[in-house]
Amino acid sequence: MESPPVATKKRRDFLAFCQIECGLAKLTLEAYGRDLDLLACYLRQRGNDDLSTATMHDLTNHIQWLSREREYAPTTITRHLATIRVFFRWLHATGSIARDPARLLERPTAWKRLPGAMTAKQMKALVETPSPESGPLWLRDRAMLELLYGGGLRASEVCTVKVNDFHETLGALAVTGKGGKQRIVPIGVPAIKWTMRYLEECRPGLAAVSAGRDAFRLLLSFSGRPLDRVAIWQLVKKNAARAGLKDVHPHTLRHSFATHLVNGGADLRVVQELLGHSSITTTQVYTHVTRDHLREVIANCHPREMKMKKVTPIVAVKRQPIVSRRGK
Repeated sequence: MESPPVATKKRRDFLAFCQIECGLAKLTLEAYGRDLDLLACYLRQRGNDDLSTATMHDLTNHIQWLSREREYAPTTITRHLATIRVFFRWLHATGSIARDPARLLERPTAWKRLPGAMTAKQMKALVETPSPESGPLWLRDRAMLELLYGGGLRASEVCTVKVNDFHETLGALAVTGKGGKQRIVPIGVPAIKWTMRYLEECRPGLAAVSAGRDAFRLLLSFSGRPLDRVAIWQLVKKNAARAGLKDVHPHTLRHSFATHLVNGGADLRVVQELLGHSSITTTQVYTHVTRDHLREVIANCHPREMKMKKVTPIVAVKRQPIVSRRGK
């Protein structure tokens, strides 16, 4: 959908502000742009060609339309609403409008779902799925899966990693996350081993095909060009299907990474740094624990449970029949 001509400049200036002044990530800017285009088209169909003249009534009707007509999920509507609030706050701050019509809009309440995490056995089956029988790029797929799980990386992060970001001696990876924030992530021995094999045996041939268009990215496609986020998703889904796993995507590996660390006793602040979260509140979503782990903690740590373990169980003694001495 094309934006109305009057709204085009304001939209462009707003996105430039978000990129330069706020340092928002490319994917966030694209989402903001789509949300504003949808709002602009909604208003244009109702005779309004200028976003800055929208009223609170217009914005409320738009949110209701997203829910009832488009049947968007509450999380998607929340993101749309966040875009609208930031945009009109920017218009008010720059003097384009005298009053912010979005200031009183409330976010819809959404249930917080616990992220799905795989067991250690399932993760082992997934990362070991790529094999020589899988095709000539099996080493790349194995390295990709090991990095996603070994470092808790996002799909958008692993596809932008460059060759120089991999440090074999340190056993770490330099990662650029949301908003251009950089962090150093330890990746462990398996990820190092398979990444080195991929760099030595597979990537040189792919880079030669690209004729200099590989942009020094670590993970390359069959044509030698860098893998994008969509390709990472497709490869994870394909290997998960081969492993007999359902509903698995790159973020599932990230969830599993955080959950397994917490269940193993890792400090929450450490997990926060590894995942690259600005707020500890975001990290807490990844730190759900299984019921079996909860029972294990109670059994091992609760004083009453520990005391009961030390008590010698009572063994039932078989009673001997009583023989009467009368008559003898």
